[in-house]
Amino acid sequence: MDDLEKSNDKVVQDLYDKGWSVVDNYISEDFRTDMLREQKELLMHGQFRLAGIGSGETFAIKPEIRSDKVLWMDENLLTPIQEVYWDKMDRLKSAINRRCFLGLKSYEAHFAMYPQGSFYSRHLDQFQTVQYRIVSVILYLNDTWEESDGGELRMYFTRPDGIEEYQDFLPVGGRLVVFLSGEIPHEVLPTAKERISITGWMKDRN
Repeated sequence: MDDLEKSNDKVVQDLYDKGWSVVDNYISEDFRTDMLREQKELLMHGQFRLAGIGSGETFAIKPEIRSDKVLWMDENLLTPIQEVYWDKMDRLKSAINRRCFLGLKSYEAHFAMYPQGSFYSRHLDQFQTVQYRIVSVILYLNDTWEESDGGELRMYFTRPDGIEEYQDFLPVGGRLVVFLSGEIPHEVLPTAKERISITGWMKDRN
């Protein structure tokens, strides 16, 4: 069993037990720096756009809700390094299906960059027009991150007694966060410096 399989086993068990998982050092340092370098080159060439909320006719850019910039990946036009990333996600998707029986069929993802001062208010990744999003997957690519840099992912949980709690996770490079898209409300707290990741969704339709 290689390191990726071990990490995937942890993710799958966590999803089955509690609906979310956080795994550090999911990717090698060399792979992280390669992905970060490519993302910065794409950003430098102006290919990122302001992110919006909703989809289709309901899509709108609302900086009071989210202020990040994104670049969607095209599964048919992946670069060599993106193909390696896509293969890792395919392996994770297969592992989740074997254990959790979620019927995952496809995957979509975008690069995400939060400029200094940006954020994303509390939300669910699965809503009326995107009910096909089943599992959310975030991979952080940042070089370094301290608590003073902010930009935490805050995930909310409801205890059996109805009391809501939350946990904060720093966007540490190489950290993978996985959760059920329709069950875990979350937000990105204001970041004090540029924050870079890949965000994707495993879907139950092609």
